[in-house]
Amino acid sequence: MRWVPVPLPRLAAVAVVASLAVAFLPFSTARSLLLVNLGVALLAIVDAWLAPHPASVRVTRQFPEVVALGEEVRLAWRLENPAGRSLWVEVADELAPSLGAARRRLGVQLPPSGSAVVATTMRPTRRGRFDVGELAVRVAGPLRVAARQARVSSLHTIRVYPPFGSRDDAELRLRRARLLEVGLRSAQGRGGGTDFDSLREYTPDDESRRLDWAATARTGKPIVRTYRAERNQNVLMLVDSGRVMAGRIANVPRLEHAIDAVMMLTTVATRLGDRAGLVAFSDEVRAVVAPSRGRAQLTRITDALYELEPELVESDYEGAFVSALGRFRRRSLLVVFTDLAEQAVAESLLPALPLVAHDHLVVLACVQDPDVLAWSHAAPDDAHDGYRAAAAVASLEERRRLVARLRGLGVTVVDAPPGKMSAALADCYLRAKATGRL
Repeated sequence: MRWVPVPLPRLAAVAVVASLAVAFLPFSTARSLLLVNLGVALLAIVDAWLAPHPASVRVTRQFPEVVALGEEVRLAWRLENPAGRSLWVEVADELAPSLGAARRRLGVQLPPSGSAVVATTMRPTRRGRFDVGELAVRVAGPLRVAARQARVSSLHTIRVYPPFGSRDDAELRLRRARLLEVGLRSAQGRGGGTDFDSLREYTPDDESRRLDWAATARTGKPIVRTYRAERNQNVLMLVDSGRVMAGRIANVPRLEHAIDAVMMLTTVATRLGDRAGLVAFSDEVRAVVAPSRGRAQLTRITDALYELEPELVESDYEGAFVSALGRFRRRSLLVVFTDLAEQAVAESLLPALPLVAHDHLVVLACVQDPDVLAWSHAAPDDAHDGYRAAAAVASLEERRRLVARLRGLGVTVVDAPPGKMSAALADCYLRAKATGRL
């Protein structure tokens, strides 16, 4: 515990100021004021002396350990009074500004040998790990003229996770995929799996190639085989956190859109029986989560991503691919989250693709900039708008050329605007799964 000077309340401060004015007043008046000030000062000293030691008040934080970015949550402090008389206690915590909590002291009157709770709310504005350290506790004297204050060390960690904005879209696609598995048809889900599921009677909608002739001869009526999409496949997500992911789209870095898509794809894949894994990288590998199934995998991947921030360095795609293949050799759906920046793609990504494109199904996931698209279609009002429109058109054309080159190498490119990339990527995964490409 570290002590700080005892704070003087307003009454004591007024007394000090009045003492300095004594020299300018008549002797009798000055003497009276001096006596009053001395009495006030003595009262403040005695009041502070009678105040209990701040360390005697037990303070317990009641903070959540995990909070979603932008979510409003309650922060509370439970204070316990060991004394046999009522106490006025104030607490002030060491909270980072980006946690979005009010930075002020909270006070409460504690009953004798009782307890009370003071609370406030917070709404984090930045994800990451926040260590809350020292806590300031101030205990007023019986007359509340003076107080004693001390700082108490009490470590607590708050983890702010990225928001899962596409959760509803994930549930929608899960329901659709399960309907397909029980035999219903969908315009976006034609095709069939390769794992045998069961036998049933033929219906007019069934394909003749699905007939099981042995079962038909045995039962005397047409029987067809039903299949389901393969399970226990690998979906490995490689998240680029280099400089190209630092650009802001819809007021947040591209990396934030990629993290939301990772969470959605992990949810859909693991709940459909596949294994999802993660490799986050920039100029070197930053985080690795081995492919696994089950709902707990989303927590593991989110825990690996919540502190990830874009770095102003060139990303090493070849190093990331070599690291991923060295750890996980099984054929996988490799989803690379990056941006279609010409220099990065031409100089780093394209030379590295042959390492993975032959043995794995590669998907490149990018988010479009809606501002660039709007500028390309806007009618210019002046020279500045004209130059901006020309630059936007050139940028979009360059992007189309890069997409064509990547598709020529067998890479599936998902290039969608913010808010739609996660859903488009999940649909791409479901199509690959339904057609047996995994």
